[in-house]
Amino acid sequence: MPNIPPFLVPNRIESPRLVLRTFRPDDWPSLHEHYSDAESTRFTFRRALSEGDSWYAMANMVGHWHLRGYGPYAVEEKATGNVLGTVGLWYPKDWPEPEIKWALTRRYWGKGYASEAARAVQAMAKEHLPDVSLISFIHAENAASIALALAVGATFEKEMPFRGATWHIYRHPR
Repeated sequence: MPNIPPFLVPNRIESPRLVLRTFRPDDWPSLHEHYSDAESTRFTFRRALSEGDSWYAMANMVGHWHLRGYGPYAVEEKATGNVLGTVGLWYPKDWPEPEIKWALTRRYWGKGYASEAARAVQAMAKEHLPDVSLISFIHAENAASIALALAVGATFEKEMPFRGATWHIYRHPR
């Protein structure tokens, strides 16, 4: 059996309207609603994902927890139990630094869920990873994500080429 490091952060946190928790197998259909929407994935995957690709994306996030000791959370609305998308820590091998990522299903956009979840992740990271400086790595044309980064206190740091496009680094407050 491989040596799997313990999680460095809680696998569940809460905010007033949300529970952020590790993924369960039955979260996949809710995430597929996001990943199968070409508008939602325009700046990340640059295409709508198939069912198999959506499942793989969720499995990738689950695996991230085991490889890094932290990862993206499933965002669950307390009032309904619906999974709205994912928000959390993300640091793939080719990323410039660890980031706070967010990806909510389109029908939940504009309701303040992403900012509420991002602030909960910021607070959790300050407590459990105080020496880690977090960014959000955002496609330069993704105005909605840029607005969200600014709304949660991140500041523009620089732009850089990445995967054939221009991306921005927004630094979160420590």
